[in-house]
Formats: sequence, C-alpha cells, structure tokens
Amino acid sequence: MMPKMKDVRCGTCNKLLCRGDYKVLQIKCGRCHTLNDLRAMSPQPERPECHFLSEKNG
Repeated sequence: MMPKMKDVRCGTCNKLLCRGDYKVLQIKCGRCHTLNDLRAMSPQPERPECHFLSEKNG
C-alpha cells in the first residue's frame, strides 16, 4: 500500500507543481516563475504518559 501523497501547488497561481511526501522542498513554478519553499509541519507530539513516582519512606 502506497502512502498518501499530497498535492503541492504554487502559492501565487495555484498551479499543481507535484504530488508527493516531503520534509523540505524548493520548487520553481513553470507558469509564474515563483520559487516555492515548503517544509513539512512537525506532527503534534503525543500526550506524555503519566508516570507516578514511588515515594520512599525514610
């Protein structure tokens, strides 16, 4: 099963530039010549688990 690919469109003219999965991408639009710099957003960190500390009687 292939991972879901995202459409990457020009920020100026909305032309479809590519489809794929990326971390960092720089691509120039062939229609309006805008240089598009894209970075994948970091996923939201999972909620940390609650750890109870054992109390020491001293």
